[in-house]
Amino acid sequence: MKRKTDKMTATVIDGKAFAANVRGKVAAHVTRIKEENGITPGLAVVLVGEDPASQVYVRSKGKMTVEVGMKSVEHRLEADTSEEALLGLIAELNGDPSIHGILVQLPLPGHLDEDLVINSIDPAKDVDGFHISNVGLLGTGQKSMVPCTPLGCLMMLRDHHGSLSGMDAVVIGRSNIVGKPMAQLLLGDSCTVTIAHSRTKDLPDVVRRADIVVAAVGRSQMVPGDWIKPGATVIDVGINRIEKPEGGTRLVGDVDYDSCAAVAGAITPVPGGVGPMTIACLLANTLTACCRAHGLVEPKGLTA
Repeated sequence: MKRKTDKMTATVIDGKAFAANVRGKVAAHVTRIKEENGITPGLAVVLVGEDPASQVYVRSKGKMTVEVGMKSVEHRLEADTSEEALLGLIAELNGDPSIHGILVQLPLPGHLDEDLVINSIDPAKDVDGFHISNVGLLGTGQKSMVPCTPLGCLMMLRDHHGSLSGMDAVVIGRSNIVGKPMAQLLLGDSCTVTIAHSRTKDLPDVVRRADIVVAAVGRSQMVPGDWIKPGATVIDVGINRIEKPEGGTRLVGDVDYDSCAAVAGAITPVPGGVGPMTIACLLANTLTACCRAHGLVEPKGLTA
């Protein structure tokens, strides 16, 4: 899903439209397996505490899960819920055949061990792709559940370029959620991949050689246009809220959009770029998990 702007040379990769298309494909496949197999994919989301941003995400996930025809289950727990109670709930969901995907909304309250909680989820139901088994499977090129945000980035890159084979890609950021799995996915598509970060020497020069730049460092407008190779594709994963000179706030990414768009061949905006793809890929992962659980044909174009 691409469009040109009058003021900027780059093609704008419209993540909102792309995500709507992905959800449409998921919904069509869900309808088919309901009719042919009598199976409804089920997604369970667990929210501990009352973090406002997490509440918004959970509501949005639940709404879109229902819209594509899936079963949506939400478990909202008090902020002081014990680790034992949370692990007990996850064990119940692991054993529930009507639930194919389990997502524990992060961050968790400080008294809970996030690694322990995530690794208690059945890897086959780990639709966030964070379980250590899925991390290992992805890293060794085997079938796994893939983290949603990197999967969405990969889908948009494939749509724009077709084949990524032989392209030089730089991922700025080394987080377990985006940076590292993004690099693994690009390697899987035969890119030459560099993971850069805040301590990379000569970072501008490293970025300038890239055909693909994925910015996932969490710093507002860190990457200026003069870091970008002319014609490169820029995928901006960052979501940062900054103050406007006239008052109020606005959302920006990790790249300086205007200067990068004047140089890049294609770019994702913030908002409306990578963000909408994350929930769309969560739904795609839930559908994939359901198909694998029941030995059904996996949906084409919705997996890595």
